[in-house]
Amino acid sequence: MKPLRNFSAFAILFIFYSCASSPFGSKVKEPFQGNAYESNNRFWRGTGKGESIKDNIARSKADLEAKSVLAGQVNTTMKQVADQYLGQTENENAADVADKFQSLVRQVMNTDIADLRKIGEKKFLNDKTKEYTVFMAYEIKKNAMLRFMKKQAKVDKTIDERQREVIEKIIDEEIAKADQEDAEGKD
Repeated sequence: MKPLRNFSAFAILFIFYSCASSPFGSKVKEPFQGNAYESNNRFWRGTGKGESIKDNIARSKADLEAKSVLAGQVNTTMKQVADQYLGQTENENAADVADKFQSLVRQVMNTDIADLRKIGEKKFLNDKTKEYTVFMAYEIKKNAMLRFMKKQAKVDKTIDERQREVIEKIIDEEIAKADQEDAEGKD
C-alpha cells in the first residue's frame, strides 16, 4: 500500500510541476487575437502594438504597425495574382503587364488604402513603468480595395491601353471572387 501512496504523491507533484512551468514562460493573451482579427477571403486584417511613455506616441506606433501589416498583405496577395497571370499567359508582354500591375499596387499602397476601417483600439497604462501600451486593429474589405485599384489603373498614365485592359481583367476576376465570398458571407 505504501508504494502506491508514494507513486500517487509523485504523480500529483509531477502534474503540478508540469502545469506550473513552461520552457517558453507564461502565455500572454493580448487584445485582437484570434479568427476575428485574421485575414480571410473577404477581408485583409492587421493588428499593431505600440509602447511609449506618451500615449499619443504609443497610439501612433500601434497605428503604423497595423497599417504596415495590412499593406504587406495586400502587396503580397497582388504579387501572387500577378505571378499567376505570368504563369498563365504566354504573350511577350506578360512580364511587362505583371510589372506594371505590381507597380500599380505599390503606388496605391504608398498613397492610399481604400475602405480602411478601424475595428478595435485598446489602451493600457502600466502603473509601475508609467508606460502606455496601445493595441489597434484594422480591416480592409477586399472587393472595395480592388475596385479602388481598378479606378487607379484607369487614370495611370504609365499604363498603355492594352496593359490597362489586361490589368482590369485581372482585377475584375479578383473582384468577382471577393464579391462571391462576400455574398456567401464566408469568413
